[in-house]
Amino acid sequence: MVRSPNFGIVVGEKSGDILGAGLIRELRKIYPEATFVGVAGPEMLALGCESLVPMDRLAVMGFVEPLLRLRELLHIKRRLRERLIADNVSLFIGIDSPDFNLRLAKELKLSGLRTMHYVSPSVWAYRKNRIYKIKAAVDLMLVLFPFEIEVYEKHKIPVRCVGHPLADKIGFEESKETCRTKLGINPEESITSFLPGSRKGEIIRLAPIFLSVISRILKKDPNMRFIMPFSGSESMSLLKKYLSECDISVKNSILLIDDSLAAMSAADLVVLSSGTATLEALLLRRPMIVCYRLAALSFFIASRLVKIPFVALPNLLANREIVPEYIQGALSEDVLFREIEKFYSTSGISRELLTVYERIHLSLRLDGSAKAAQAVVSIMNAD
Repeated sequence: MVRSPNFGIVVGEKSGDILGAGLIRELRKIYPEATFVGVAGPEMLALGCESLVPMDRLAVMGFVEPLLRLRELLHIKRRLRERLIADNVSLFIGIDSPDFNLRLAKELKLSGLRTMHYVSPSVWAYRKNRIYKIKAAVDLMLVLFPFEIEVYEKHKIPVRCVGHPLADKIGFEESKETCRTKLGINPEESITSFLPGSRKGEIIRLAPIFLSVISRILKKDPNMRFIMPFSGSESMSLLKKYLSECDISVKNSILLIDDSLAAMSAADLVVLSSGTATLEALLLRRPMIVCYRLAALSFFIASRLVKIPFVALPNLLANREIVPEYIQGALSEDVLFREIEKFYSTSGISRELLTVYERIHLSLRLDGSAKAAQAVVSIMNAD
């Protein structure tokens, strides 16, 4: 009797949890009795995936920050490796979190297990020699964006572009009015949503700037309203701490919610940390201002390694600057205040930007989770 497949699957942040949940749903259509074990977030847990450690233990970023928790990360990797080898998993699927997952994948592959990585690390941007380590670690790379295929084909690494499941999930219909009704927001109010990120480091570096800008805006226009979403209890506690230090006008003007898509859908303008949320804002057709700050030493290292003209995904996908982005020293309270003021003094989002957004949306709408599941089947059926 052929056993049902058992999959090892590891994610390290919310965006990976969303991708992992979509993949699990599709795999269950093909393998109804399949089991999943590794590191999972709430969406994957709800689908029955066993998590050996909480997902947020892998949520580290930058070049320096992981070193501060190296002992813990090595312990988690060893625990996962031992369990997945003992279970003789049918396939290991690492989703994003490449520094952790690709190291684990290489060890598992050397032990004879099949491996797949879902979401390409930015080898086209920096640390290009990683491509050789990737080749040694994976049997198949799944990429989200068409421009990522070339580097893998050049190095003869099996690759498939599956598109982005968010492009399938988010439709083309306008959702602002419906979302505002659900949140109890007046359709006529001017709403700016501020998304400082989901990781602790991102929030610490961006939330104080965002709150200072909100305070300045309110002094000029007390009727402005804002939404600030959080992701999980840690980010909620951190945002509430910063809010407790603000004056009453700021506290009363901000709606804290646990739904970033709703926060963006209800907004006229989105100010946000660089990352997956910028793609969500694009798919929702929202004008945005992209901000980012790394720890000083991480930025020092990154600035000498990164060889791309843009950081924001919308600009990378368009291959030109279609949304303003302010990184590290370029980001300031004054700059951000002026950009927001400029937006509200004009007529809103331009038709040209909407056209670019739609073109990108269509290029990524490839039934991503189903395509990823079919890629898994191809590995499972390979000799």
